[in-house]
Order: sequence, then structure tokens, then C-alpha cells
Amino acid sequence: MAGTNTVLVVDDERQIQRFLRPALTAAGFTVEATLSGEEALRCFLASPPEVVVLDLGLPDMNGLAVLAEIRKTSPVPVVILSARDDEAGKVAALEAGADDYVSKPFGVGELVARLRTALRHAVQVAGTTAVYTAGDLVIDTLAHRVTVRGEPVKLTPKEYDILHLLTRHAGRVLTHQQILNEVWGPHHGEQLQYLRVFMGRLRQKVEADPADPRLLLNEPGVGYRLAAAHKARLKEGR
Repeated sequence: MAGTNTVLVVDDERQIQRFLRPALTAAGFTVEATLSGEEALRCFLASPPEVVVLDLGLPDMNGLAVLAEIRKTSPVPVVILSARDDEAGKVAALEAGADDYVSKPFGVGELVARLRTALRHAVQVAGTTAVYTAGDLVIDTLAHRVTVRGEPVKLTPKEYDILHLLTRHAGRVLTHQQILNEVWGPHHGEQLQYLRVFMGRLRQKVEADPADPRLLLNEPGVGYRLAAAHKARLKEGR
């Protein structure tokens, strides 16, 4: 997927810009970079990129405001750069439409992986349905069938709904409230204990070692993600 994708990097730290441009270019991206929110929006409108890396702390406007302007016209994947302990900012950005976040300080390998996952997810949302495969776990969303090591896994309706939701956004962080709202409805957005119980049950059923999960991953204080698929067979959407 990389090689023809343009990434717009929006960050006012010049050292990060100097670090990211050659690193992302080496990973196969064409890089456009801006230092402010207003400049980023002008660049975005003039030449829309395939993916955006957006810092939340910009000198002229809040990164969330930039995200809001982008979302008025485009579903382009947006990966947030966030201060390590800024959980509130991460949650707000994800609920405002960001696809993922990377905490500062960060490694370029992690950022590239998150960008590629966000791009794959955008392709799936645009009109394909995946048979998700990671290790021994296979989720066929068309057949509503889940198997581990080739054996069917019996899930309750709510367990399947959670897993299906995470599969549709595989590799992307979903906040606790996003999951609760989607699975239980808008009146259950604060009932986090529901979600913890069901995630515990799901891990017992699909993880090789539920105490050390490798698929259903917790993002402390933020939410959960389903690990990006090692292999995905894509079918045309119906």
C-alpha cells in the first residue's frame, strides 16, 4: 500500500519534522509537512493526502479543531501524535473521528505500522468486507463465524457484537464509550464494568493466554483495539 501514498505531517516541532521526513520517505510515503493548523488546512484543501499525521498541540489552533475541519469534508485516515500521558486528549481525538494515535516519544516503526493499518482500514470501509485472520483466530463477518485453531468458538450475542465491532476497525483504537455506545446503546456510555467483564470473557475464548493477550489489546485509560491482522482475505462488499 505504501509507495504511492502521500502523508501530511502536521507538527510544529521542527526536530520531529526533520526526523519524520526521511524516515517516512524511506518507508515509501510521499511526505508533505506543515508547522501550523491553518497551513495544514490550506495544504489539505489544495492537495488532499491519503493519510494525515496530526499533532494535538499546535501554535495557532487546537489539533482537535484541525481534525474537525478535515472531517467536515473528508474521511481520510488521521493518526494523532499525542503527549504520552494525555489520555483525555487521546479519547477526545478518537471520539472526534481520529483513526489512531501514537504517543510521544515514539518510534518510526510504530508510526509507519499505524499509518499502514489506518490505510488498510480505509480501504475496507470503502467497500470490502474482511475475513479477519491473526494467528489461530479467524473471524468471518459474512458468515458470523469465529474459529480458533479451526474449532468453532461459541460467543454470546454481545460478545460477538464487540468482536465484530473491533474487527471492522482492526488495528484502530476504539474508546470505551465508543464500544459501549455501539454495543449497548447511548444510555450505557459510562458503564465501563460491563465492557471489562465481556472483554475478559472474550479473552478466555480467543486468546492462547488470556493473562497475556496478544489480540484483544487494552489501551490504558482509553479503550481497546483488535491487533492488526497478520493476514486478511478481502471479499467484495455486498
